[in-house]
Amino acid sequence: MSLRIWNPATYQGGRISRRYFEGWYFKQVDSEGRRALAVIPGVSYSEDGKSKHAFVQIMSGKGVVHYFTYPIEAFSCDSGDPFVIRIGENTFSKGGMQLRLQDGDVRVNGELRFGVWSPWPVSALSPGIMGWYRFVPAMETYHGVLSMDHEVLGAIDVDGDIIGFDGGRGYVEKDWGRSFPSSWIWAQSNHFGRPGVSVTVSVAKVPWMTGAFIGTIAGLLLDGTLYRFTTYTGAKLVCMDTQANAAHLVFRDRRFELELVIEGRETLMLKAPVLGAMEGRDAESLGGTIEVTLRALRGGATSVVFEGTGRQAGVEVMNDLDELGSTR
Repeated sequence: MSLRIWNPATYQGGRISRRYFEGWYFKQVDSEGRRALAVIPGVSYSEDGKSKHAFVQIMSGKGVVHYFTYPIEAFSCDSGDPFVIRIGENTFSKGGMQLRLQDGDVRVNGELRFGVWSPWPVSALSPGIMGWYRFVPAMETYHGVLSMDHEVLGAIDVDGDIIGFDGGRGYVEKDWGRSFPSSWIWAQSNHFGRPGVSVTVSVAKVPWMTGAFIGTIAGLLLDGTLYRFTTYTGAKLVCMDTQANAAHLVFRDRRFELELVIEGRETLMLKAPVLGAMEGRDAESLGGTIEVTLRALRGGATSVVFEGTGRQAGVEVMNDLDELGSTR
């Protein structure tokens, strides 16, 4: 088994050249919690392998979305740890990113430096956020959380709009495989009323053998402790209600309960993979909120461990087909 399975940050595609995508999601928010910028580098190979390219997708909280396309040969990666990927003149690593993007009149330039990452733990039997499911071959999508929270320094110029990130916070995750799920909920924020708090959540319809199941992953990083609520740890999704760009979720295990009230803002359309080709659509909003309540469960009684509202949340509620159902 390849060692890269225990290093989710690095490129997972190996020699695959058809029906495959891989993308890294870098989200950063300024120190005042007013401006957000998502940068998504990646690669795309169509089902027949004839259409292939590298890309850098940009999304800002002011409504700017742009998809910069590069020949696949412009992509390269270092397989070691820490990882480094390059697309044209653009570089992404644990230490930061350098952007030199131009497409017609659209230009994005700048440099960011990152502090120490806070990754989802990796162990021999649980190589990241997917737990033992990461060992299952040929899943539709694999997911990794590379940093729940880290410091950001620097600035990015988005078409003349300079966003300063000194003292800001960053978050990094990634996806790879064939396609995004047919239905999913995703949300993330690490801008609460105080430092040291970050939350990420994903609920998705997961194809499995001859059917499918609803897979759940939620994590709350609180003062250095990661509270995990996942399908593979036995946590249950005991409440789920979705509306347009909003969701109410409650996860519970034997010791804790995590309640999330998610509300997006104006959605922007990103490109998303379908059988490797970036032909699908992903409605995401920056600037949303996540109300978080963590409760301890002891002897039939509950007590609040943490309450707070995360700002500048990334929010995706893709459940138009109602495949995720509802639980109240």
